Order: sequence, then C-alpha cells, then structure tokens
Amino acid sequence: MVVSVTFCTFSLDDKSTQETQIGRTSAWLKSATPARSDSSLLLMLYVSEKLLVVTVATKETGGFSRFLRSAKYFNYTVKVLGRGETWTGGDYMSAPGGGQKVRLLKAALEKMTSEDQIVLFVDSFDVVFASSPKELLRKFQQAKHKVVFSSESLIWPDRHLEDKHPHVREGNRFLGSGGFIGYLPNVKQMISNWTGGDDDSDQLFFTKIYIDPAKRKALNITLDSKCRLFQNLHGALDEVVLKFENGRVRARNVQYDTLPVIIHGNGPTKLQINYLGNYIPNTWSFEDGCTVCHQNLRSLSALKESEFPLVVIGIFIQQPTPFVSVFFERLLKLQYPKNRLRLFIYNQEPHHEGQVSSFLQDHGSLYQDFKSVGPEEEMDAPASRDLAFDLCRKDEDCDYFFNLDIDVVLQNENTLKILIEQNLPIIAPMITRSGRLWSNFWGALSADGYYARSEDYVDIVQGRRVGVWNVPYVSSVYLVEAGVLRSDLKQNQLFTSSSLDPDMAFCHNVRSQGIFMFVSNMDTFGRILSTENYRTEHLHNDLWQIFENQQDWQDRYIHENYTRMMTDKLVENPCPDVYWFPIFTDVACNHMVEEMEHFGKWSGGGNVDTRIQGGYENVPTIDIHMNQINFEKEWHKFLLEYIAPVTEKMFPGYYTKAHFELAFVVRYKPDEQPFLRPHHDASTFTINIALNQVGIDYKGGGCRFLRYDCSIQAPRKGWALMHPGRLTHYHEGLPTTAGTRYIAVSFVDP
Repeated sequence: MVVSVTFCTFSLDDKSTQETQIGRTSAWLKSATPARSDSSLLLMLYVSEKLLVVTVATKETGGFSRFLRSAKYFNYTVKVLGRGETWTGGDYMSAPGGGQKVRLLKAALEKMTSEDQIVLFVDSFDVVFASSPKELLRKFQQAKHKVVFSSESLIWPDRHLEDKHPHVREGNRFLGSGGFIGYLPNVKQMISNWTGGDDDSDQLFFTKIYIDPAKRKALNITLDSKCRLFQNLHGALDEVVLKFENGRVRARNVQYDTLPVIIHGNGPTKLQINYLGNYIPNTWSFEDGCTVCHQNLRSLSALKESEFPLVVIGIFIQQPTPFVSVFFERLLKLQYPKNRLRLFIYNQEPHHEGQVSSFLQDHGSLYQDFKSVGPEEEMDAPASRDLAFDLCRKDEDCDYFFNLDIDVVLQNENTLKILIEQNLPIIAPMITRSGRLWSNFWGALSADGYYARSEDYVDIVQGRRVGVWNVPYVSSVYLVEAGVLRSDLKQNQLFTSSSLDPDMAFCHNVRSQGIFMFVSNMDTFGRILSTENYRTEHLHNDLWQIFENQQDWQDRYIHENYTRMMTDKLVENPCPDVYWFPIFTDVACNHMVEEMEHFGKWSGGGNVDTRIQGGYENVPTIDIHMNQINFEKEWHKFLLEYIAPVTEKMFPGYYTKAHFELAFVVRYKPDEQPFLRPHHDASTFTINIALNQVGIDYKGGGCRFLRYDCSIQAPRKGWALMHPGRLTHYHEGLPTTAGTRYIAVSFVDP
C-alpha cells in the first residue's frame, strides 16, 4: 500500500541554531519553574523533541491553515498524512466514519521505530493549539498512562455501549477519537488490528478497545476526563469560556477549572471552534489587537492597471430603495480600474428602471462589460444571484465576484482593493445601520440556523474589537474568490432553498463545504440603508427619508459647509439681526422645486385661503404648503435638527422646538406675482431659503428691510435668511423681473 506522507516541520534544522534554541528554552524553563533541577528540565526538553504531531488532511482548507498557524506559533512538529488523496472516510458529521484516518496513521507508524517517540494524533480542520508542547507533555506525564484519549460527555456512535464505559470519579466518561497522545509502541499496538474500511467509524474502533478491560490495561489507556489536555466542544459549550491574560488567550473549562492545550470543534460545533479561533492562541488580544490581519496579504500596489484582478460586480435591486442615484455616483468613485470591472445589474423594481438605464447609458462604456436583467424578465432573486455567480465561474478571466446590494452605502472608495488584499476566500466589509446594532454579519447561529448574538458581536460592531473575524453569515456586500466558485462552490443553485432566504441559503452552502467567511472592521466602509418604510408616490421620494435614513438624507440635501459654518464663521450678517448661512445643496433645492411643480396645485394668490386658520391671508403669495404634499413632519424634523441650532447660536438665550405655523414654497414670476408688498411675518422668526439662482434662473428679486433700509438683492441658492418676524423687521419682496424665483419660507415660533 502506498501512503502519501508529507512532513510539515516547524522545528529548527540547523544544528548550531537548534543548540542555541535548546539553551534558550532551558533557561526559560528554569526561570519558569525554579523548583526543578537542571537535569529534569533538560529531560523535559529532550522529551519535547520526541513529540510528533500527526494529523490527516486530504486538502487545504481554512481550518487546516488555522491549525498549522497555531502549531507554528508554539513550535510543534507536525506530520500531515493524506495530502493529495481523495477523502473516502465518509461524512462522519452526520454518520459514523473516519476509518481512512486510522488506515493512514497505521501505515505511517509502521515506518517509525523509536520506542520513546510520543505521538499526538489530532484532527486538523477543526482543531487549534492553545498552549505549548511543554505544557502538553507535562500534563501527559501527570496522567501516568501510556495512552491518553480526549473525553466527551456524550457517547457516540453506539449508545448501547454506555454501560460498558468505566465510571470516573469526576469528569467525562466517554472516549473521543479526535485527539489522543501516547508512546509510539502503545499506539502502534493499539491500531495494529485495524482492518476496517475507510468509511468505518474510527470512534467506534477506539471505543471498543477502551471498554475492553484487558485491552485497556494492556495498552495502559485512560481518558482526559477533566479536559486538561483536550477540550472537545460538543456537549460542553456551556463549560468553555475565553480567558484573556497577558497578551495570550486560552479556553478555560469552568466546569473543571482547567486550561486545555488542544481545542477540538468536534461534531456540530464547527462554528464554535471558529469563534474561539478568532482569539486562540494569539489571533486577537486586548493588548495587541489582531496579530494575523496583516499576514499573507495580496498586495496590489505594484501592479499596473492592466494587471489588476478582473472583478465581476453584481448589483441587486430587489425592492424600492432610497438614494439609488447616490449609489451609482459612489460606484463611479470606486478606486479600481474600470477596465478591470464587469457589471451585472439585476433590477426587479420598475420604480428604478430609469435610474439603472440612465447610469448604463451615461457610464456603461467605462467598464469592460455590463449585463442587466430588468423586471420584464421576471427572474426571481435566487436565480439572479446564481446567474451572477455563474458569469464569474464560467469566465476563466474572472478573479473575484463582488456582491453589492443596492441598499449598501459604500463610503470607502478603496473597499474593493482592501478586500482583495486580504487574500481570503470570502470576505465582507462590515457595514452597520446608523444608530443601531444591525450589521451585515452574524456572530453566531441559533440551533435552527437563524441569527444569534455572539459574545463579541457588540464589541465588533461598535469598534471596541478591531480585526478580521471568522463568522457564520455575511450579506449585502462581500467578495468571493473565483477559484472557490469553480471548486468547492461549483453547484449552480447556491442561493435557492425551499426554507431559507437567498442569503441564508448561500451561507449555509458555504459552511457545509467548510469554507470560512470573514468580516473586516479594520477600516470604516459605510453603512446600510433602511428600506422598510420607503414609499414611491412622490417624484423625489428621497426627500421623505429624513427619519429613516437621516445621515444619507443629510449627505444628499444639507450643504457641505453647514457643519463648518460655526467654526469657520460662515454665518453672515447682511442686515441688523438678519443672518445668512448655507443650508441646502443644489440637489435639495432642485428636488424641492421639482416636487412642488410636479404637485402643481399652486394657490391663486388671493386673500381668501381655505388652507389656513380663519380662511383669510392678509399678505397672500402664490405658494404650495408643505402639508399639501404630506411633508410637514419631515419639514419640522429639518427645522429642529438643522435650523434650531443656528437660531440658538445667533440669538443667545432663545430656545425653540421649531414649531411652525406656516411652511410653504413661494413662486415669483413677472407675469404672475413679481413681488410682495411690505409686511410683518406672523412668526417669532422666519426662515427664507433661496431654491434657485439669481442671474441664471431669474433676474431681480431679493428682500428689503424697510426700518434699516437694508436689502439682500443677490440671494444665494441653498442659503437661508433668518430674521425676526414680528415688530422689528418690516420687509418686502423685491420684484422679479425675469424668469421664475422660488423660495421656501417657514414662520417659526417657540
């Protein structure tokens, strides 16, 4: 029989260097345990050199890399069996199996002859070392047996053998085959009678040896009942917690107050070992943060644009969503060569057809290629995502697929580069919903596969723990390496499920293949929009998003200099107690005007006005009130959030809740209503916002305060005039001589 054996050794080979290491280690051991003699320390070091870790790995996985990384950290010597072979050991996650491991181990041990060799046999895909060979061997010697198996609280795979297991004074009774340590002669003798098939149960084989009193005595076998060497997580999740101490992280068994050396996510505890592996042994600590986040990166800095990886970006529009135009503006700003990007846009929402077609018509030629699927094709969401993956999977030039849902606000223009450089199979940039703990990843899963909150979730979302995290679920925005799509994820219906939504189905399929998904909060990437209450009955529906998505509303509609105007003295004082400051963007002004014209029900400008209390307007204008377009709540929110702070700054001691008696948009035209006669406003103070630009949209216009003989004749688009309404500031609207002038007026009281 030919056995594939690969040596993966992390000890030092050079003799002089090795002697130096031994001297240093001896000195360290001596300082750590002063009660021991030099001879016993050297003996322990000698024994450490005789320790060989043996494992089976038929393919490279994220779990295997994690295992090797933890082994390298502690300088274990590892021998890997089965590399390049096909796994024929069955799916022993759900049924007995694993016999292939015993076959490979038996063949490998037959070539070993040193009787004082100590063999540690462990699984690798779901195992992490938490401490050093020194501690492992010390605890093995303290067990005073030739072979020590890991233990479990649950019996597997044959429950009928429960009564035959020896009782223990304290701890677990049942054997776990995922980890054992022993002297070579004893281990060789133990597996010498293996004749089973590759898909037979290794656990049952070892269990039958252990429960046989004669064999147990002859081989000198015991269990690590109190988890001093091995911690199997299945059946023990409530017993295991993380212990942070002096830059190191351990798993502590609180049931037995032990610190296991080897942590094994056996059975259905793969997600739990992934969680622990985010920390153990030195992946992340409070002292050092993430120690592996800058390892094995794929640098793009030295590449020419033509050498950048080719990325297919899949954009998915599945429901009416605010700020779609802004989404496409940000897409254009993505710092990545556009000739190395291909776009796939799926839109099942007719409301957004115009925005998609406009973007592709104006900018589609910038990209290497694009494909769009519209509502008329009646493709469902899972099928669209499967199709998008397939476009990358079948294109040999495609290096990555970048999933980007339309409700993602990707503020970091370098996001795509950052994710590619992390060099991981699937990685998401962490995004959150403003003011909430909602994000695009889950830290844990419930027993039925839905959301559960991990212990570190809040710290990660709020940035108190920063790193790259192995998680069970990502959504909305993530990068997938194309090689994974062509190998482990080559099935065509990753998003299709009769019981799960598309994202959950995808993540379930990824997990079932043993592929790790990561989320990074190393950088600030953006946020995710709320779409639950988005309505589409208006022309510019984004105007109504000040409650649901205030930050995005502010970015879109509040002047870029608004937040600077206090510190940079941008508030001007053109007339006594009249203040002039930037408030609206050009887009906000345009949307307000277009929304009012779209509504179209302008007043006639007469004194009789049934819209107001009393039905009579002393100084009428041609206008539309905010409540006519159901905008009064949003306008009050705007006044409270953005106008009230300026009022309180300019008029010290005056505080307002921004209640308004009237708020309306006025239209001035030479042939309609060109001016407004002198008057007082029925307000404590008035806000007057110019919605278009003098000299471009109209001529003339402005406001004159008669008492002070002071005029503002060149109103700036998006700037607000704020002045007292009653008693002191008698004013008039100056004639508009050409074009059409629009202003937004609010009469505000405390």
